[in-house]
Amino acid sequence: MFETLKEQPADKILMLMQAYREDPREQKIDLGVGVYKDASGNTPIMRAIKTAEKQLWETETTKAYTGLAGDPGFSDAMVKLVLGDSVAREQVAAAATPGGTGAVRQGFDMIRMANPKARVFVSDPTWPNHLSILKHMQIETVAYRYFDDETRGVDFAGMIADLQHVLPGDVVLLHGCCHNPTGANLTMPQWKAVVDLLLEKGATPMIDIAYQGFGDGLEADAEGVRMVASSVPECLIAASCSKNFGIYRERTGLLMAVCNDPARQKLHQGTLNYLNRQNFSFPPDHGARLVMMVLQDEALRADWALELEEVRNTMLGLRDQLATELQRLSGSDRFSFIAQHRGMFSRLGATPEQVTRMREDHAIYMVGDSRINIAGLNKDSVPILAKAIVDAGV
Repeated sequence: MFETLKEQPADKILMLMQAYREDPREQKIDLGVGVYKDASGNTPIMRAIKTAEKQLWETETTKAYTGLAGDPGFSDAMVKLVLGDSVAREQVAAAATPGGTGAVRQGFDMIRMANPKARVFVSDPTWPNHLSILKHMQIETVAYRYFDDETRGVDFAGMIADLQHVLPGDVVLLHGCCHNPTGANLTMPQWKAVVDLLLEKGATPMIDIAYQGFGDGLEADAEGVRMVASSVPECLIAASCSKNFGIYRERTGLLMAVCNDPARQKLHQGTLNYLNRQNFSFPPDHGARLVMMVLQDEALRADWALELEEVRNTMLGLRDQLATELQRLSGSDRFSFIAQHRGMFSRLGATPEQVTRMREDHAIYMVGDSRINIAGLNKDSVPILAKAIVDAGV
């Protein structure tokens, strides 16, 4: 039977990681993989997480299942972190998932259950796994313009023009903050315009928020999400804890279904529980419990927020340094967008040929669409990257 299986396309980022590992050159720079790294190239365990792990080791008495939706305390803490006071807790159904990717997958599954004919409108570009999962699930996708290759900012006029084609029953997938792969974010007036369009068209938003705290701060990064959740009849929100808590390998995420009618919360919660049962039964607990402990403990939360702010400011500093160095080398301000982007990623606007040249001539590894992970840099490697960009004629 299995001889009928076909070769599946390789993940380009994983292929890039392998090529980087095999490159014998000492002065090589990995800007491809989407994880935060400190100045030494390490992805550290955050202080509050380490403290919580020690406490958990000393106090945990069982490894029994928590529940189909995970520990309710984790859901409560994450709903509060993402949504603040924008909606009442009884309006939100929530279920823990294996990472933000698991939340995205469960969200798409809930869409398909509710409306098998739903189309999902996806930004061009977007995180490649959005498209991969949707294709695998045979859900129709429609691209909407998002990134302007000339300005390296949001093509908002194009975005709104393309979203005019959404219909009732369609879903619009949005990035909550720190857009991946571009780093270009919507302004609050633009968020408001999107909300108005969704209300006019009767489409449902789904928001993927994977980098809260990496852009302009924990509260500012959630403003768009909160505006949407408090304004539309219903929406889905997939949240990841991988980046802002630094627990990538623990696979910790949450899917929220928000509805302005609290009476429907029980139906939504039952659906989320059912989807978890069909996919993996009970979600992982270790990472979720650590997040819950950090968010519920005043001292741990304060230390976590402080370290997260240090991470955010480090990336902003690297952005400013790179933009300044590129201005010096090129004599042009055409790279100022790098300082304006937010989060781990920026899209340089280089051609695939220029990306290849930077890899071959300078051992700089980035995704073929010229997405770079700012967190893969340090103050010493910034000048190397800047020279490579200018030498490649970007």
